[in-house]
Amino acid sequence: MAQHFLLSRAARSLSLAKVARLSDDGAWTTFKLIRWCDTNGEPFCPRCGCLKHSFIATRKLFKCAGCRHQYSVTSGTIFASRKLPIRDHLLAIAIFANGAKGHSALQLSRDLDCQYRTAFVMAHKLREAVAAESAEATVSGTVEVDGAYFGGHVRPENRKEDRRDRRLAENQTGKRRVVVVIRERKGKALTFAFRAEAESIETIKARVAPGSVVHADEAAGWNKLHETFLTHRINHQQAYSDGEACTNQAESFFSRLRRSEMGIHHHVAGPYLAAYAGEMAWRENYRRVSNGEQYLMMTGASLRHAPSQVWKGYWQRHQKAA
Repeated sequence: MAQHFLLSRAARSLSLAKVARLSDDGAWTTFKLIRWCDTNGEPFCPRCGCLKHSFIATRKLFKCAGCRHQYSVTSGTIFASRKLPIRDHLLAIAIFANGAKGHSALQLSRDLDCQYRTAFVMAHKLREAVAAESAEATVSGTVEVDGAYFGGHVRPENRKEDRRDRRLAENQTGKRRVVVVIRERKGKALTFAFRAEAESIETIKARVAPGSVVHADEAAGWNKLHETFLTHRINHQQAYSDGEACTNQAESFFSRLRRSEMGIHHHVAGPYLAAYAGEMAWRENYRRVSNGEQYLMMTGASLRHAPSQVWKGYWQRHQKAA
């Protein structure tokens, strides 16, 4: 209860303009309050949990009195080993959270006056952090399932006689992937990226509670759902809703994802598709929450998340994102 009150109080007092005016000390204090909100901003050791510590003011480090481990306000989080000032991280989160349809890395680099590569990695760290919040989530009750294909664009030839039927498999690039959404009515949405809808059946079975009622369209990939769930199907060639089956809420998520791809990012590469889908699912799930609370939720998710194994050292060529 105390944690919720602290976050709500901070949410009412925070805005993008206020974050932009924060000093470095003020940003550090804000980070400290958000990360250790359970102890009212009092740091505790990430290794042994000890509350006793000394403070190294010149480097803004805490030294645990128990195990002698030195840690900072970002140690053990997705922002560990940072190079940008903490104020820039807070400002990046505020800008990123404000985008209703997402925020491009190029625009973020201009807003922060940093390199595009720096903004690109930071944005993907935020996507990883918010997606991890629902990594083990399940849905139940009445559930809608749908899939939409992204990527693999084949540019048509200039002359009509040289053009090929791009719907045929032999004329495609092989880069098309499907995003599958599982959406609980009046509840949360979960997203996953696959190469084909049929690959998603086992994931759907694992993330939808037994006894749930599933609604799906006429795509053949959903035929196996009948083996596990009571499944209602709707043929979109005849109607979008027939009173018994409907997938409109699942499809409304794809409208947000399509607008994000076409209007904000213009192109989403296949290896990153799941990350963008996870971000848009988070935005869809919390679209009714105020900007200040979204900002605090995203900051809290980043500070709870362990250092990224995908993006750590990405531009130093130590690792590359899959």
